[in-house]
Amino acid sequence: MTTVLAFGTYNARKHPRVGILIEGLRRNGCTVEEVNHPLELSTAQRVEILRKPWKLFGFGWQLIGLWRQLKRDAKRWMTVNGKPDAVLVGYMGHFDVLLARHVFQGVPIVLDHLIFAGDTAKDRGAKGLKVRLLNQLDHVATHAAGLVVVDTLEHQRMLEKDVQSMVVPVGASDEWYAAARHVESTERNGIVFFGLYTPLQGTPVIAEALVELARRGITPRVTMIGNGQDYAQVRDITRNLGTVEFREWVEPECLPDMVASHIVALGIFSTTPKGLHVVPNKVYQSMAAGCVVVTGDTAPQRRMLGGGAELVEPGNPMALADAVEALLTDDGAMSAVRQESIAVAQRFKAETVSRNLAAWIRNS
Repeated sequence: MTTVLAFGTYNARKHPRVGILIEGLRRNGCTVEEVNHPLELSTAQRVEILRKPWKLFGFGWQLIGLWRQLKRDAKRWMTVNGKPDAVLVGYMGHFDVLLARHVFQGVPIVLDHLIFAGDTAKDRGAKGLKVRLLNQLDHVATHAAGLVVVDTLEHQRMLEKDVQSMVVPVGASDEWYAAARHVESTERNGIVFFGLYTPLQGTPVIAEALVELARRGITPRVTMIGNGQDYAQVRDITRNLGTVEFREWVEPECLPDMVASHIVALGIFSTTPKGLHVVPNKVYQSMAAGCVVVTGDTAPQRRMLGGGAELVEPGNPMALADAVEALLTDDGAMSAVRQESIAVAQRFKAETVSRNLAAWIRNS
């Protein structure tokens, strides 16, 4: 039996990607155990550390304490079990992978590398030396692993040629598929967005589209979940709309059923380079929950989703308004897209997206 040790300060509750990989590897015949001490930082805080590595010192004592526990527990685990066949370093493991390489010498290390520090910093307005330093952090982290897992072909092309890599779609966890079963289609109504209000998301585009829909007399229930740097701008654009409910936070355990209570889910509409490289978690999650997804017409989303989503020109609020209007005013079109979406979503279950990774680990 192939044994994989998931290792690091990842937080699977807040960032489900690593949990999907763990469950998928198990369903593909691997034994997966965990040595995990979560670093209790939000996504925004972790990204801020990647943008400004000197802020790491502000969390230094916490991180050092967690690394001591990780090192101690890993050595204790190997004393009982021997070395694992592979180590999986979870999402945002730029620093954890360096510890893993030190602790698990001679063991293949898999780094789940969904976020490029330099690319993320540029997406949020950084330039010059800061970006070059963060690109160097990406270089060091990716070269510390035996296999780097990315989510799209576009991200794979950003890696240096000497880095062994594999594209593994993000996928969706079981809770999202269960949410689709919990909510009957007749109970679904309205539009939902969830995520960080960052340039990647294109939330001002969403806000302007909602205003345009209202001008046309189309005023569905809208739930906007999240916060971030564009939040105030979105609130300002939609200030005269009475149909938009803003929620800054929803507990992860409650989010799938809440999203599934809506008929349309919105993806990303950014025109930034980063926005053109990704298929975000929420697109897979929303499809699994049985929603009709409307998102940007980018190469990775077109490739991954095919006819399972309505694709619109990124950065274009009129195109987004047109697509939403067409769906909300034509039950036949809504039903056809939803049925295709449900079919496509089956390709992104944990066991399917992890199949090639399990094969690589068994053969490494």
